[in-house]
Amino acid sequence: MNRQASSIIRNSSNANEKGLSRRDFLKWTTASACALATPSWAGNMQPVAERKLGFLNLHTGESLLTAYWEKGQYVPEAMAAFNRLLRDHRTNEIALIDNRLFDLLYLLHAKLGSNQPFHVISGFRSPESNAKLATPGSGVAQGSLHMKGQAIDIRLPQCSLTALREAALALHAGGVGYYPKSDFVHIDTGRVRSW
Repeated sequence: MNRQASSIIRNSSNANEKGLSRRDFLKWTTASACALATPSWAGNMQPVAERKLGFLNLHTGESLLTAYWEKGQYVPEAMAAFNRLLRDHRTNEIALIDNRLFDLLYLLHAKLGSNQPFHVISGFRSPESNAKLATPGSGVAQGSLHMKGQAIDIRLPQCSLTALREAALALHAGGVGYYPKSDFVHIDTGRVRSW
C-alpha cells in the first residue's frame, strides 16, 4: 500500500492564533456532525492499529485479504479494491460501498472469531440487475440497499448459517436477512430489522 496516499494532510500554517480558523471551524463542525450521525453499534469498535477483512467473490473467483483501516483512517487503496471486488458481476459496474458496511463485517468477523474470508454472493447491484432479479416471490426488494452499496449477501466457511445470522442479529445494527434455502445471510447498514 502507498502510505503517502493514505496519510492525512495537515495544514496548520494558516491557523488563526486568536481562535479557530475558518478551516478549523469547518473541520470541527464536520467531525461533530459525523459523531452525531455515527450509529450506536460503531461504539463497539475497539481501538486497534488496523482492521483487516477478507472476501472471496463466488461469481468472479476474485479474492482479497487486506487492511482497510490503518492508523485511525480508511486506506483508500484497500477501499477501492473492495469496491472493485464487490462490483455488480453482471454488468461489471463498480460503486462506492458504504464504509460502515465494512466496519459491520469487521465486528461480525471478530464476534465469530473466524479467520476465514467472507464468501460473497452479492455486493453492489446495479438498478438494471436488481430490476431483473426483483420478480414477484423472489425475495429481492425493488428498492434494495444493494443498489446504494449498503448491503451484502454472504456466507462464512466453517460457520453455520444459523450462527452467522445469530451473530449479526446480536450486533443490533442494520438489517439481517436469513436465506437458508439459498445458503446466505443478508447484512445491510439500513435501519435495524430482520426477516
